[in-house]
Amino acid sequence: MPSLDDRLQAVLKLVQADTHADIGSDHAHLPIQLLREGRVRRGVIVELNPGPLAHAQQNVTLAGLDRQLEVRAGNGLAPLAAGEVESASITGMGALTMLGILTREPGRVPPALVLQPNDNPEPLRRWAWEHGFHVVAEVLAQGFWRYPVVRLERRAGPDPAYSEVPVGAALRYGPLLLRRGETLIRAQVQADLARLAPLARPGRTALRDFQVAQTAAEWLRRVDSLPR
Repeated sequence: MPSLDDRLQAVLKLVQADTHADIGSDHAHLPIQLLREGRVRRGVIVELNPGPLAHAQQNVTLAGLDRQLEVRAGNGLAPLAAGEVESASITGMGALTMLGILTREPGRVPPALVLQPNDNPEPLRRWAWEHGFHVVAEVLAQGFWRYPVVRLERRAGPDPAYSEVPVGAALRYGPLLLRRGETLIRAQVQADLARLAPLARPGRTALRDFQVAQTAAEWLRRVDSLPR
């Protein structure tokens, strides 16, 4: 079984549950490793396309985990019963595709989610903000580009992760990532500033994005000035 890359290793470290679903699993490497490391006791693998579905089933069988991992055909959360799993992971897709998965089956969304979009995670953080999910952990994983990985949990009240952090920048870059101010998030903000500066003209979407990046950069400078 191939080892997980840094992106999926980051996802794996944010999963801990008795029952867990991996949506769009493809090769099933992630849920197999979750079982082997004892991070889950039972898993459901959901795959829409016949080729990856067969590949996932083959890998589960070769790993000897047929009794703990069930492979199901279907679209998103639809193959799950309401309340069947405690958490779910969705990885390697665009944020809007993932948002569609979450909004099509609201009654099947489990109380914990680990999401790894391949692009701007803002739509997912905004959905979480509006639907009672708190950001409890988030990292950036270095790969072909910088992959955001976010753990969300359904909790009551306002999300404390956004307290005192500029909300627009936090929705774009991650409230906990901005608070920690680590190297990768600084590099992401600086890369966005450089990319957007030539495009930031009145009436263009790039202007809003550039202003958000500027706000994030200002926050990170503030983090640098705080006592250690």
